[in-house]
Amino acid sequence: MIDHQPQMAFATKSHDVTLVRNNVEALAKSAKVFNVPTILSTVAADTFSGQIFPEIKAVFPDEKIIDRTSMNAWDDKNVVNEVQKAGNKKLVVAGLWTEVCVVMPVLDALEDGYEVYVVTDASGGVTTEAHDMAVERMIQAGATPITWMQYMLELQRDWANQETYDEVLSIAKEHGGAYGLGAQYAEDMFNAKEGK
Repeated sequence: MIDHQPQMAFATKSHDVTLVRNNVEALAKSAKVFNVPTILSTVAADTFSGQIFPEIKAVFPDEKIIDRTSMNAWDDKNVVNEVQKAGNKKLVVAGLWTEVCVVMPVLDALEDGYEVYVVTDASGGVTTEAHDMAVERMIQAGATPITWMQYMLELQRDWANQETYDEVLSIAKEHGGAYGLGAQYAEDMFNAKEGK
């Protein structure tokens, strides 16, 4: 999760910032439910951009936040060391701004042999065009665009997986808009449960 900070959010115009904050929180919660190693990074937090979104901090209160000076997180050896320490060749990336602080590390990670997924609705750019063109550029380089809900449900895979069922459904109900409301309605009205 890269540069989800106030100064970056102020200029984000590709998405409503309230929606981005909702989606970022849902993404963070999803990663936590499935024990996905999560790296948090900021840029100039104390001198310019502000602290990481409180929603992320609430999900990962003890997670070390790597503060950088570089726009490209992949230029920071602390970030790359954490990625390598996680030991996974698949990366899921979200951040502000898509056209700078997301696209640069994604292109470098792809070049270094990683399979990269970009969570487009938990990212945002200074304009819709800037965001869209950055996503297109990453796709052309080999990245795969996804949404936070897609990410969570691909991790769940099967509603019969009871180990994470309740937490996933809770995230969907809280952050999943109409889908979450529908799940709540079905549960309230018909005692419905997916996978049962």
